[in-house]
Amino acid sequence: MAIKKDVALQLFLAVVLLLLILGSSGQSSQPVSDDDLASDGVPSVRRPSFISLNRFSSSSSGCEETYGFLPCTTTVVGNIFLIVVYGYLMFLSAKLLSHGSEFLLQILGPGIIGGFFLPILGALPDATIILASGLSGDKETAQSQVSVGMGLLAGSNVMLLTILWGSCLIAGKCDLENSVAVDQQDTKGFSLTGSGVSTDIWTSYAARTMVISVIPFIIVQLPLVFNATSLSRLAVLISFIISISLFVAYSLYQIFQPWIQKRKLAYAKHKHVMSGFLKYLRRSSSLGKLFTANGEPDKVVLQKLFKTVDQNSDGYLTMNDLRALIIGFQFEEVDIDSDEAVAQVMKDFDTSHDTQIDESEFVKGFTRWLNKAKRAAIMHQGRTLQSIRLLNDFDLETRREKELFEDKSDEAVEKVENPRSQISKAVFMLLLGTIVAAAFADPLVDTVNNFSTATSIPSFFVSFVILPFASSSEIVSTLISVSKKRLRTASLAYSEIYGSVTMSSILTLAVFLGLVYIRNLTWDFSSEVLVILIVRIVMGNIASFRTTFPLWMSLMAILLYPLSLLLVFILNYVFGWS
Repeated sequence: MAIKKDVALQLFLAVVLLLLILGSSGQSSQPVSDDDLASDGVPSVRRPSFISLNRFSSSSSGCEETYGFLPCTTTVVGNIFLIVVYGYLMFLSAKLLSHGSEFLLQILGPGIIGGFFLPILGALPDATIILASGLSGDKETAQSQVSVGMGLLAGSNVMLLTILWGSCLIAGKCDLENSVAVDQQDTKGFSLTGSGVSTDIWTSYAARTMVISVIPFIIVQLPLVFNATSLSRLAVLISFIISISLFVAYSLYQIFQPWIQKRKLAYAKHKHVMSGFLKYLRRSSSLGKLFTANGEPDKVVLQKLFKTVDQNSDGYLTMNDLRALIIGFQFEEVDIDSDEAVAQVMKDFDTSHDTQIDESEFVKGFTRWLNKAKRAAIMHQGRTLQSIRLLNDFDLETRREKELFEDKSDEAVEKVENPRSQISKAVFMLLLGTIVAAAFADPLVDTVNNFSTATSIPSFFVSFVILPFASSSEIVSTLISVSKKRLRTASLAYSEIYGSVTMSSILTLAVFLGLVYIRNLTWDFSSEVLVILIVRIVMGNIASFRTTFPLWMSLMAILLYPLSLLLVFILNYVFGWS
């Protein structure tokens, strides 16, 4: 696999960085007494160290070494260096977890692995950083450091839905024709309205799920909204329980989603069979109008149709009669064979289960179909249309639904050789990624706090801007995927974004809420939660009710990122929310 070389390089870099840091930390400085030195007449001046590497002695530079041996510093440049190192290690951890998950998914397939375990592994880097921000030290230390965890939580949500969302739109843009992006056709350049991206209906469903998952954020804020701070701890507990419940429900949905997709595709095909028969009625204009003056199906016309179809005039339609009728419907255009169509008609019409349809069953069955078409017209147009236009619109709608629900996989599935060996490699990558995340989350949080102290920049803003890029391994892979400029790959890319944000709301937030509740910390993140709600509701509603996004929306999405930072700053430091 092409991914093997990339994984090997990731492992090599991780090992080299670990050895460099641990090796440098072992170079402890030995104190030298003044008696051992020859004086040159110039008073000795203590120079501040760039990074403290005293392994077994306390640091004189004012910083505390994580685990007692990892390097620390009080200088701005030194902390930037350590943030880059620890951040890169967390990024490697996220990449290892991502690659290991992909291996397992390819070998074992979806289901419990893809729906339950892999989402947990995907959220692991964020969860470890959040735990590290609130578990270390006493309660006061945890309360001051937990803003790093909230910065990561808010930053991940905002970054994925603004910078990454907009970048995917730019990278995956295709020409828009009839409000739909044309696969692999990009001739209009950066036309703000003529270029864009289209996704399938399942991506819209993922966006709706993301919007629903904001419920725990809303509940935990209610005591502050209604000035009932005494109920804040109870609200944290309720939000924690709801987050866990939503995580279980979301995992079950992920497990059964392929089955749900097949059911919806089957229903879309069924509606297309209905449309084929109704179009036949429309072409048989000599029979009369399909609806009476009061808008009800005309049973006399349907009885005439039955006699027309009943070629041997025996009063029954057999499967052969239906097959002869269906051959002219051109179902091959939408991948529905005649046998499948006959079976669906029999299932709908043959209420006596004798494998033949009499006149009464025929009239009742077609009446139901015409009423469904009429309800669909009312739902989509807001009014009942004339019979010819009604049937035309119903046919177009059924074709669109089938195209949206159909799985248009255009990627070749690579056969896995020696699956047992591949599973061992996947498990090794998952274990290594977990160990690296657990080991370096705490040093990263300490370094962010040290950098915040050295620069007087609030730790929330440092973690908001930097940590999401360190813990989100899907950034590069998502951009590569969407750059193939296909509806399929664009749908997968945006679904991954919405899925990551959803997991951030239910699993990562559950970890954060559990930490706040167990350590009895104060929930005081009104401005941060408000920003999360604004970005998620705005972008979620846009993505929930449309499947095509013109290029100008990328500018709107990216602009939300600096506006989010500005809003938090104004609310906290101008209006004093925090």
